[in-house]
Amino acid sequence: MKVYLDNNATTMVDPEVKKEMDPYFTEIYGNPNSLHDFGTACHPALRKAMDRMYEAIGARDEDDIVVTSCATESNNWMLKGIYYDLIQNGDKDHIVTTEVEHPSVIATCRWLEEQGVRVTYLPVNSDGIVQAHTVRDFITDKTALVSIMWANNETGAIFPIEEIAEICKEKSVLFHTDGVQAVGKIPVDVTHAGVDFMSFSAHKFHGPKGVGGLYIKDGHPLTSLLHGGEHMGGRRSGTLNVPGIVGMGKAMELATYYLKFEEQNVRRLRDKLEDAILEIPDIYSVGPREQRTPNTVLVSVRGVEGEAMLWDLNRAGIAASTGSACASEDLEANPIMSAIGADSELAHTAVRLSLSRFTTEEEIDYTIEQFKKAVERLRSISSSYAYMPENMKTTEGAHNG
Repeated sequence: MKVYLDNNATTMVDPEVKKEMDPYFTEIYGNPNSLHDFGTACHPALRKAMDRMYEAIGARDEDDIVVTSCATESNNWMLKGIYYDLIQNGDKDHIVTTEVEHPSVIATCRWLEEQGVRVTYLPVNSDGIVQAHTVRDFITDKTALVSIMWANNETGAIFPIEEIAEICKEKSVLFHTDGVQAVGKIPVDVTHAGVDFMSFSAHKFHGPKGVGGLYIKDGHPLTSLLHGGEHMGGRRSGTLNVPGIVGMGKAMELATYYLKFEEQNVRRLRDKLEDAILEIPDIYSVGPREQRTPNTVLVSVRGVEGEAMLWDLNRAGIAASTGSACASEDLEANPIMSAIGADSELAHTAVRLSLSRFTTEEEIDYTIEQFKKAVERLRSISSSYAYMPENMKTTEGAHNG
């Protein structure tokens, strides 16, 4: 059996999305910026796609949604735009983010530090969540931006975005959230939440790869990352990816439609999988379920390297991961596990299992069977587990915190 449980890295394109995209590859293929009929034939589909995006995330007419190539571009544009506008050409010098952001945020912040920007990386609690009052404590009159993800890509932990947005509003500081892991998994309403900017990416909610977006409240000015044309109202140059935009719009519409299914059916399968895994001694899962997206579980298997576990699962036809695909070649300790204070051994044993609305009961049953076999085999050849003091072992799995 082939089982795909790495949906936080990417998702399959929903067949309905692909069907809607197909005509824009070979039938209606004109450049939408051209004045002839081949170009203008794309316009109705583009308008429909954009309307779907606005509705799906609760954006208003006065807001902008700018289509980008992915959330990595959106995050880079957001952070670098604020640097050019408010730090390099203003009187601010400080950005607040967290220790557990996606690599596209962390790496950009590291680059900004090289330009002289002060960046505060907020810690998370034992559940892997940044608490709102921590954000308040670190905002100063020199803070240009707070950038904190809506949901974590590795643990599924949902952050208190509305509270953080309210604090930023009180302090007159702009607030950006990386919403990549939230859209399509939990309700996302940017107007209700009060965020100023939000990044998202279509391939995380059963849309195509290579297309994403940045929500901008009230069309807030932001120096462009890409120059060269008047595309996207002059905000992001480059010929529009018409099939991608059409696909992202449809995928957003479907993701919103299936939110109840995510909350009920996907959560039930996730909990079934997690319960079975936690029956195995010395396994730990991160974060309370009610504070996680309904599809994600991050577990640490004491005595078993995460990469070894992935090898066994892959041989059984099961796709999982040890964390963000954007950092999958980095064999250092899992940063989330380190951030929540896990010991060095546990930090190397994390395995992420992320479901989708296409995951079946049979696939979960098979995964449970193979996961248990893999733990048994790998622990039988693990010297670190064999010689572990008995007082460090437990008789059953446990939730962290």
